[in-house]
Amino acid sequence: MIIYTEEKIFTKEQVRELFLSVDWISGEYPERLYKALMNSSTVYSAWDGKKLVGLVRTLDDSELVAFLHYALVHPDYQGQGIAGILIEKMKEKYKDYLYIELMPEESKNAAFYENHGFQIMEDGVAMQLCNFSNKH
Repeated sequence: MIIYTEEKIFTKEQVRELFLSVDWISGEYPERLYKALMNSSTVYSAWDGKKLVGLVRTLDDSELVAFLHYALVHPDYQGQGIAGILIEKMKEKYKDYLYIELMPEESKNAAFYENHGFQIMEDGVAMQLCNFSNKH
């Protein structure tokens, strides 16, 4: 049985393991990743016992805009609806904001978010300034 919480009860090692399970570079910086999550406006996490199996985080301005960043589920738990539940919990929390925005890093994930009510901005374009090298 998967349990969901907004409490930030995860450890550095748990988030490192989760992020590396989906090959996200953030997992290679466990200290910084943990600090970033602890300082995020909201983090919902999914647990199978003591195992962190999913996570979504949001940064917000406390009134108008919430930016959903990081929605991931451990590969062993994908396809069970966990990500959808995490997204719906975040949508409920921010239902009174004017916008909940996100930028899927892979266009193949757009359909998942569309299934949860998000729309592609008609004239929008994703932009990013990358301050690290992918070469290790």
